[in-house]
Parts: sequence; structure tokens; C-alpha cells
Amino acid sequence: MIEHTNKSDIKNTKFKKFAAVFYDNKTGMVGLYIIIFFLLIAFIGPLIYKYDPQSFGSGGLIAPPTKGFPLGTDDMGRDILGALIYGAKVSLLIGIFATLISVFIGTVIGTISGFTGGKLDIILMRLTDSFMVLPRLPLILILAALLGPSTKNIIIVLGLTSWTGTARLVRSQTLSVKERQFVERAISAGAGKAYIMFRHILPNVFPIIFSNTVLVAASAILTETTLSFIGLGDPMTPSWGQILRGAFVSGAISLNAWWFFVPAGLSVIFLVLGFTFLGYSLDEIFNPKLRSR
Repeated sequence: MIEHTNKSDIKNTKFKKFAAVFYDNKTGMVGLYIIIFFLLIAFIGPLIYKYDPQSFGSGGLIAPPTKGFPLGTDDMGRDILGALIYGAKVSLLIGIFATLISVFIGTVIGTISGFTGGKLDIILMRLTDSFMVLPRLPLILILAALLGPSTKNIIIVLGLTSWTGTARLVRSQTLSVKERQFVERAISAGAGKAYIMFRHILPNVFPIIFSNTVLVAASAILTETTLSFIGLGDPMTPSWGQILRGAFVSGAISLNAWWFFVPAGLSVIFLVLGFTFLGYSLDEIFNPKLRSR
């Protein structure tokens, strides 16, 4: 009972220290506020502002903002504000799920490679190097074109092509943690490899994985927007990339229809900045060398 209480006290103390350091990090707080803002728009916005993605022609074509359509309409007469709110959820879900897939793959490969070493380490790292050598964007375009335009396929493609950086990072951290005394004592005590990896390695590598996950999410959201913009996204699912594609195809820029492309473009920029600010701030907090600069 005493030991359990001590562990709880230690965890609470660590969390309080982390919260205090994070609260003092202005960049991280700005990033967190931005992400919370878009999360509220994505999951509470649709409950307040009703929107039907299939409501073609409900307004004029590329009509400027009015009382009924606060951000105007697109080239099909659809409400841009509704599409923007609906698209926030789509972009966030694609970014989050694609990130979870890529981070899971990278963490598994990096942990096993760094801890086991030997031939398995060489094989896994050569596999990682092979993926890193391939041009990422052309590979994503090819896979997305082969699998077809759908939200599920975009998540799969982004998840399977974004794990290499995580694998390299986790491997380097695993090699460092593996040399610490508590790991050597666990090995000497006869603990199994799986137990050591899950009980000792991953908890010490997790902070770096967490900060890297946030940065990967930013990249996934930006890549999803790119795929939708060039026509490889799901045409039946409104997203910020689809809005920008519609604006480009219909010539909204030449028509000076700013309401068509500016809100969606700013949404992508600010959300990616939010994840980037938060990710770099977490990296700085978890890495004492960066924090001391």
C-alpha cells in the first residue's frame, strides 16, 4: 500500500512539474489553444451549424457572403462555412488515424531494432533506409492512385509511408536507454526481452515518441490536404483540400472570390502551425539539452 502510494505521488509530482514547465512555454500554449479551437469546431460545430454535404445548388454559384451563407458558396452552390466546419473533422481524423498507424509501425520497428541488435537490427534498418530513399510524395501519389480516392485509403497510405523517421528516432533512443543500469539489472535478473521492452524501454522512450507524434500529425494533415487538392481525395467527403481544389478548378482566384479559398487555406495553415508549435515545445520540454539552450 505504501509503495503504491509512493508511486502515485511520484507520478503526480512529475505531472505537476511537466504542467508547470509547459504552461511557461508560450509557443506550446499557443499551439495547444489552436488545436483545441479546431477540435471544438470539428466536433461541436456540426451540432450548432447544420450542414448537408450533398446540398448542391442551395445557394448561388460562387456567391459572396450573405446572411444565409456567412462565407458564401462554392462552385456548386454549397455553403462554404458548413463545408469548412465539416472538413475540420475530416482533416483532423485523417491526420490523427494516419499518425497513429505510422507511429505504431515506427515504434515497433525502432524498439525491436535498437534493443535486439545484431542481424535483425541490420535487416530492419536497411528496410527503413529503403523506404527513406524513395521519394515520399511520388510514392504517396502512386499508392493513393492505385488504392482509389477514399478517406480510408488516404489514412492507410499516409500511415504506411510516414513511419521511417519515427523508427530512426525510437531506435536511437532505445540504444541510449538500453545502456542504463536498470536495464542491465533486468537483463541480469533473467527478464524476458518483451518484458524489458514494454516495462523499461518504452516508458523511457515514450516522451520522445509523444512529441514526435504531434509533429507527424502536422505533416499528415498537410499531406492529406495536398492529396485532396490534386484530386486523390474522396470527392464525396468535404475537406479543406477539396475546398481548395474546387476554388482552383473554378478559377476563384481570378474571380477574386476570396471567401472560397482564403478561409480553407488559413485553416490548414493555422492547424498545421498549432501541431508544429506543440510538437517542438514538447520536444524542447522532454529534451533537457534543448531546454537548457
